[in-house]
Amino acid sequence: MSSSTEPGDLARLRELVRVFVDERDWDQFHTPKNLSSALSVEAAELLEHFQWLQTGQAEELGPDKLVQVRHEMADVLVYLVRLADKLDVDLMAAVQEKMVLNRAKYPADKVRGDARKYHEYKDA
Repeated sequence: MSSSTEPGDLARLRELVRVFVDERDWDQFHTPKNLSSALSVEAAELLEHFQWLQTGQAEELGPDKLVQVRHEMADVLVYLVRLADKLDVDLMAAVQEKMVLNRAKYPADKVRGDARKYHEYKDA
């Protein structure tokens, strides 16, 4: 992975995951397709903790459920970092690029306080 703009924490996380995977000889299973599937599954497991809650605020989750949510969030992040590693994607650069696109799609002066999709207010 090219890490020219990747900050230290992401680089360390990528390396932590690489070591874990290498110790178990799991790289052979970590195709981009498999990692994308695993990421989707973990995101669904994260969402499951919020099912039927009013807001999902920390107080509503409670301490035990919050620990479970933290662990699911970690799983999502691990698979995302691993996928980026396998596809040689610099996540920090990708976020910076995407924010430029999002700023153009969602200009703050037009969308402030409005949760609609960009195409719903575009002509308004």
